[in-house]
Amino acid sequence: MERESDLYAPVKALLETQGYTVKGEVGAADLVALRGDEPPVIVELKLRITLSLYHQACARLAVSEHVYIAVPRPTGRSARRALKDNLTMCRRLGLGFITVRADGTVEVQCDPGPYLPRRNKAKAAKLLRAFERLRGDPNEGGATRHGIVTGYRQDSLACAAHLAEHGACRGRDVTKATGVAAATRIMRDNHYGWFERQSKGIYGLTGAGHEGLKHWAYSWESGS
Repeated sequence: MERESDLYAPVKALLETQGYTVKGEVGAADLVALRGDEPPVIVELKLRITLSLYHQACARLAVSEHVYIAVPRPTGRSARRALKDNLTMCRRLGLGFITVRADGTVEVQCDPGPYLPRRNKAKAAKLLRAFERLRGDPNEGGATRHGIVTGYRQDSLACAAHLAEHGACRGRDVTKATGVAAATRIMRDNHYGWFERQSKGIYGLTGAGHEGLKHWAYSWESGS
């Protein structure tokens, strides 16, 4: 689709089958549909989703609670994610969401209405665990010099710092000295390439581990 008018005919046809009288470019709205004494249905037509489109649609909510945005159905590798993200956004804003396929097929992804989010207790618990695991506040609200510091990385740094000072150690000794309960698993999994198994249950620090301590020193110091 090359023009917003390519969206107009399919959306108009769908509404007319539902008994609406439809007109385009009414006032500031791209499409307005009326049926009896019901509040008007307003549809904003755009070739792609932008912040400006959401602004326009939200402004129309002052006129009617039945406001939709209509766009070509996303295509390509990220289409499924784009569809899901924008569907969620429309539901949160109380907007309807319409997509139009290249062949003119109209799909109503959601109708306008109040959004009542269902809380995800598992995700909330995971967020709190991640919060509690972080030592200090090393990420500066996302503006880090080297990357995001996670609790897992801080635990890995604690293990690495202990090995750098004391040499190769048993996992249980690292756990006792650092308080990192998962020390043995962290060193065994060696996610960052910082550790090497020297004998059964005993781990040492690699050259990459020494470099890691230097590279992430600010995050370790800020969290201690």
